[in-house]
Amino acid sequence: MKNLIRFFIRFHFAIFFIIFEFISLSLVFQYNHYQKAKGVSLVQNISGYYHSKVFSITEYLNLRETNQQLAKENVRLNNILQQAYRADDIFFYKQDDTLNKQRYYLTSAKVINNSVNKKHNFITLNKGSEHGLAQDMAVISGDGVVGVIYDVSKYYATVISLLNTNLKISAKLKKNDYFGSLVWEGKDYRHATLNEIPYHVAIERGDTIVTSSYSAIFPEGVLIGTIEDFKIKGGNFYEIIVALSTDFKHLTYVSAVSNLKKEEQKELEGTFPND
Repeated sequence: MKNLIRFFIRFHFAIFFIIFEFISLSLVFQYNHYQKAKGVSLVQNISGYYHSKVFSITEYLNLRETNQQLAKENVRLNNILQQAYRADDIFFYKQDDTLNKQRYYLTSAKVINNSVNKKHNFITLNKGSEHGLAQDMAVISGDGVVGVIYDVSKYYATVISLLNTNLKISAKLKKNDYFGSLVWEGKDYRHATLNEIPYHVAIERGDTIVTSSYSAIFPEGVLIGTIEDFKIKGGNFYEIIVALSTDFKHLTYVSAVSNLKKEEQKELEGTFPND
């Protein structure tokens, strides 16, 4: 108590000055509309600045959750698109697949391990058989083709990356549907090579390369990349350098694609007579 009294005695002039200053400012703002408006504006600006900073920090801290929600929403919308079909030039929408409408189903997953500097690169996903993933499912991202699921456990899956010299993908020129085989030759993670396109086909730098329909794994038309360069090799075919659309050094979220008719197609194709 004595210390408190000493404090007031020592600083009583400053304390009285602050009190009278506060009373004066209150009277000024209360009875003068211009000063009152300015004061309110100042308080609003300070408050807005504070809340904007708090929101920015909160938004940054919630980026992971926001990205996950966006990935799930993209998958949901893709599944709706895959459930649409065309009959007699009229589009219909069906939830039930018993009438043979929906062909592909997508499941989002997060990349938890990835390599780009080996000859045989693999990717690990944070989902497995418990979430519907299985061997030989296609894996794509918002930018294009990523790879094919190689193996699954209950909660994880490994993916043969497109950057794997053992993986070949049936690809085509989007503008004219000529198809060939796309491979990665183990050099630059940004480029792959498309072979088996006949030399008489008109191609140009910048032409779009997508997945073909000759696959039981990938949906047709998934972006792979664009032609960066080409030359005639072997006399009859092009060797085409494709700039990949997917940035494999920046993969975070992907979608695993299940072909609901894959087993039927494989079973039927297995009845082909061997040469």
